[in-house]
Amino acid sequence: MDNKKLALYSLINSVGVLIYTAAIALILQNDERIFGKMQGLWGPVAFLMLFVLSATIVGALVLGRPIIFYLDGMKKEAVKLFIYTVVCMLALTFIVFAVRLVMA
Repeated sequence: MDNKKLALYSLINSVGVLIYTAAIALILQNDERIFGKMQGLWGPVAFLMLFVLSATIVGALVLGRPIIFYLDGMKKEAVKLFIYTVVCMLALTFIVFAVRLVMA
């Protein structure tokens, strides 16, 4: 598999993580308006379930295809894809912080 295709996969996965993270941030920012005031046990349970679900989804986006590549014997491609994805996510993180600084 060529590097362009791996870079495209990494960009798609990284943008998927950004979109998912933004959606969760929007929900958390407006949680009291959406769900009302949570009291008792269910507020922390809901937050922890969302945390576990988020870890699963982001883990699948970042590690899913590299693991499949690795298990299919495409070890070099798996490592490259993982590294490309981390670099894309790092770049997107810098962009998010830059936007945050500009909008502050």
